[in-house]
Amino acid sequence: MSDSIAGIAIPDTALVRAITAHIRDAEDDLLFNHSRRVFIFGALQGRRRGLQPDPELLYAGAMFHDIGLTERYRDSTLRFEVDGANAARDFLLEHGVEQADVDKVWLGIALHTTPGVPEFLAPETALVTAGVETDVLGIGRDDLPPEALDAVTAAHPRPDFKQQILAAFNDGMKHRPQTTFGTCNADVLERFDPTFTRDNFVDNILGNSWPE
Repeated sequence: MSDSIAGIAIPDTALVRAITAHIRDAEDDLLFNHSRRVFIFGALQGRRRGLQPDPELLYAGAMFHDIGLTERYRDSTLRFEVDGANAARDFLLEHGVEQADVDKVWLGIALHTTPGVPEFLAPETALVTAGVETDVLGIGRDDLPPEALDAVTAAHPRPDFKQQILAAFNDGMKHRPQTTFGTCNADVLERFDPTFTRDNFVDNILGNSWPE
């Protein structure tokens, strides 16, 4: 793998090499390449916004953000985002990263499907969401130079990505549908499962045990 993609250097540190090996072992090509693109797109969006994240911490957040969708979490009842955040926390603490820095990574992963919040937090937190938004939703894609987009997708291709990532989301969440309440993840289960019924916030208020 290249040391630099689209002008973004992949940190050549022991921690980053350990993260790469760990995620490469846990994820298939779809999620691994997506996670690498999230790091690069997040860094590019950060550069455009004048943000200067710690590259190791941003890399950790980007690479761990979807590990909760993998086979090892098929029995989990937590939100997949929290599974990923917890996995990153444990990994980073074991590798000597300070708690304050771990907290930034944890938040970046836990909040990456919660728009409108991460952008106001630390760059290492905010730019995980920015990278995800660019790669999955196309948000901010047109703000990046075409040659940068080409370089990123040449290094980490996205064949049939839209359909494959939706299927990966469904596979990672269909056994825990209750965790999608209040998130965009409910849209995925609704698309794949005609029997899926969303929890309704208003109904939950009106139908709870309080008498008034």
